[in-house]
Amino acid sequence: MRPGTSARRPVVLRRDRIGAALIGPGFVAAVAYVDPGNFATNFSAGAGYGTGLLWVLLAANMVGILVQYLSAKAGLASGRNLAQLCKEHCPSYVAMPLWVQAELVAIATDLAEIVGGAIALNLLFGLPLLAGGVITAMLSFAILVLEARHRRAFEATIALLLTLIVVSFLWTGLRSEAYAPRLTFTAPEGESAMLAAGIIGATVMPHAVYVHSDLTARHRKAAPLIDAALSGPGARTSARSLLSRVRTDVWAALGIAGFVNAAMLLVAASVFGSDGTDSHGLESVHAGLGEALGGHTALLFASALLISGLASSSVGTYAGQVAMAGFLRRSVPATFRRLCTVAPALLVLGFHADATTALLWSQTALSLCLPFTLVPLVWLTSSPTVMGTCVNSRLTTIAAGAVTAAVIAANAVLMCQELGSG
Repeated sequence: MRPGTSARRPVVLRRDRIGAALIGPGFVAAVAYVDPGNFATNFSAGAGYGTGLLWVLLAANMVGILVQYLSAKAGLASGRNLAQLCKEHCPSYVAMPLWVQAELVAIATDLAEIVGGAIALNLLFGLPLLAGGVITAMLSFAILVLEARHRRAFEATIALLLTLIVVSFLWTGLRSEAYAPRLTFTAPEGESAMLAAGIIGATVMPHAVYVHSDLTARHRKAAPLIDAALSGPGARTSARSLLSRVRTDVWAALGIAGFVNAAMLLVAASVFGSDGTDSHGLESVHAGLGEALGGHTALLFASALLISGLASSSVGTYAGQVAMAGFLRRSVPATFRRLCTVAPALLVLGFHADATTALLWSQTALSLCLPFTLVPLVWLTSSPTVMGTCVNSRLTTIAAGAVTAAVIAANAVLMCQELGSG
């Protein structure tokens, strides 16, 4: 370069450094895909309909992969999370309702996590459900403290907990010979339609979109090389290279989550068969696994449920913090934030409501809230102003739009069926 010129040389991306910088957020988001709500919906689906609803689970997992990829893209390209982007680019009369639904999502999510953890502690130690809920809330808050102080330690802890859940269901699946099933097909209607909606809500978790975009944005800010690569010469080439790392993270993490979800349903189908009902509670599942496969398998199930509740509850609270800080541009103490989302779950446990039914309904509520997350996500990631060189291709936008329309249609069918049956 001649003296006096201001041209900058393209940033050369080193695969090892960039790869390490972008690995982690997908695994935190993946924990939301194996939370206690997944236990309730997957075991109910397998016990009630055999493998008939497996296709719903697999389709939902593919949708989840696409949605989490778009979420990570948004954080990587803009350096901001989805809540911040909605606040910046949506009028206030749109942004405020989006914030309200995000808070409702956080509450519904925490209800599932706390109730699931309480059931697990009851199965393991005989604790009353309310006491188990309080203990689950306290332990998950301790995990969340890591995020504020040591982000990488938080991500590593969540990944370790996810690994333990995988090992538990790999062992259970092998014991039950669930990996050679007789495949069937069930068209969702009546009770199976609500269960299918619960599977979608439990698999494509809206709050995980806010978490994933925020973690990826923070990874960009923590790695100046990434920021320089996306803003300097050769940005288009750099963007393609970075997005390939993001896809690797998402596919690996959600592929593992999809395996766990499929294992749950297949184990239930193998052990309990198909009796046409989805009324099997998690306590009944625990007892049935113990009778069919032995006490060690029942212990593994309860332990995996507890681990799931602890890990996913901390992620759910983090999602609520991200939503409030992004939409309102203010934050509240983490303890107060935790109390707000935990209170409804403790009320459910305190009034002795059926815990598994509460789990199923919370996941159905998440499915109904999904469009309010998907529509702005697809719109923002297809905007060159927001995304720059990382903007969606036309094919990606069409696929994401079709997925969003399918989710809206599925929710509409569910609502019509519920109103008709009522």
